[in-house]
Amino acid sequence: MRRSVSPYASSISFGPRGPLSAAIKGLIAANALMFVATSFEPALTRTLGLVPVDIAQRFFVWQLGTYMFLHGGIFHILFNMLALWMFGTELERIWGTRYFLKFYFVTGIGAGVLTLAFSLLPFGFSQQVYYSIVIGASGAIYGLLLAYAMYFPEQPILLIVFMVPAKICVAILGAIELLSSISQPGGAANATHLGGLLVAYLFLKSARIHPLSEVRYRYLKWKINRVRRKFDVYSGGRADDWDRRVH
Repeated sequence: MRRSVSPYASSISFGPRGPLSAAIKGLIAANALMFVATSFEPALTRTLGLVPVDIAQRFFVWQLGTYMFLHGGIFHILFNMLALWMFGTELERIWGTRYFLKFYFVTGIGAGVLTLAFSLLPFGFSQQVYYSIVIGASGAIYGLLLAYAMYFPEQPILLIVFMVPAKICVAILGAIELLSSISQPGGAANATHLGGLLVAYLFLKSARIHPLSEVRYRYLKWKINRVRRKFDVYSGGRADDWDRRVH
């Protein structure tokens, strides 16, 4: 899972400044469209935002997905979409578009599910989340941040005014979100951020050690070696090859 520092990544940003892919363009366009729509019709925020009480009592389950495309202000959407571009471009290059989108929605929706579960806890700091309106792509964005740190743990990231390795940045942000979700009134967003980190970690870990994935890997490796033997391909050449090149 871990990889060395990417040659494409900037040393002063979260990720590469490459062109936008069709997937990231689509996500940004959807978020921008919903931002404009809710600006003209604020009532949509209550219908499409994640409101735990509405899900628990009125079964508005679509909110677990739609809340990811709503934002509370220009800076909220701007920084989320900037992070999506910076993190997502490199991860999509590694994973491919299909897996990248799967990861994005699993972490975003999973963060919403954990926020709902958090709001149902019998504690004072969680009960206020039950009646809150949670919006924003931050759950999925925090998932991308964690994935980026796992693939490029030593890549420098600008955290406020200091450059720190990605793995340390994620640890600091996770600790802040954990403490904030428990001790501060703004626990709804913090719980969602922390949920995105947790779901992303479990998703990546399960994909790494899944038994079927290991079987597929072994089978593919066996097929490649079989093709090499069939076509007489040897890494480094045979013992009687005078130049010992791959042929």
